[in-house]
Amino acid sequence: MIIPTLNACRTIGNLISSLLSQESPPLEIIVIDSSSGDNTAGIAGDFGAKTIVIPQRSFNHGKTRNLAAKEASGEVLVFMTQDALPADNKLLGALTGPLQPDDIAAAFGRHIPAPDANPLDAFARYFNYPDEGSIKGIDDISRFGMKTFFFSNVCSAIKKDPFMTAGMFPEDIRANEDMLIAAKLILTGFRIAYVPDARVIHSHNYSLLKQFRRYYNIGSSLKTHDWVLRHVRAEGEGIRFVREQIRFTFKEQKYLLVPYILFESAAKYAGYKSGLLFG
Repeated sequence: MIIPTLNACRTIGNLISSLLSQESPPLEIIVIDSSSGDNTAGIAGDFGAKTIVIPQRSFNHGKTRNLAAKEASGEVLVFMTQDALPADNKLLGALTGPLQPDDIAAAFGRHIPAPDANPLDAFARYFNYPDEGSIKGIDDISRFGMKTFFFSNVCSAIKKDPFMTAGMFPEDIRANEDMLIAAKLILTGFRIAYVPDARVIHSHNYSLLKQFRRYYNIGSSLKTHDWVLRHVRAEGEGIRFVREQIRFTFKEQKYLLVPYILFESAAKYAGYKSGLLFG
């Protein structure tokens, strides 16, 4: 179990306690902390976690996780984030269960919106993390496009050997490292499972500027790793998301959200295209 942290003293205790209370608790917990200004590492250590402290300036989503992965002793690497909390005590068993077949290299869980999630962010969770599970491989690319590679390391499990063979998470980008490792695994013949019974409470209420920056980083990552775009295009999934978002607002009679959806969509698209061009 690998958890990158920064100033997580308000959440890390509850998170580790919840993980230790699982029906299938982790064999080890590695907290890799970016020199927090609070007592994050100390709290994690009090719960028995192995702690690694790195300089804050050296944090990188891929590199930091890779560093912890090299220290992990298990055959399956489970990745969590400090702001995701298991919804029940069956999370880890449900998440790792689908990894039994040799050709399934990874699995990821379902994100449940937090009570304070705004309506559009809650919709995004339901859109990206539906009730129905799936297992996707290279044969699904023609049907699902970019969605074939969708993967989130907010709550995920990856077999260590295929992870290492694939080169681990890319370290030359600021975001999107989870989708890129999924793409590598799928294009080499593995499959990836989405497990809706593995549930974590996790959501964000991003501002328009935050959305621009987030999608800039996604575009930048795809510019750096443009081999992905030889197999799929991202724009079609974005259009489908906006269409379903608007349909949701009409169903819920939240008509005043439609202008915001248009502004948000413009921010995402501008960020993504800017990242592809200048990232």
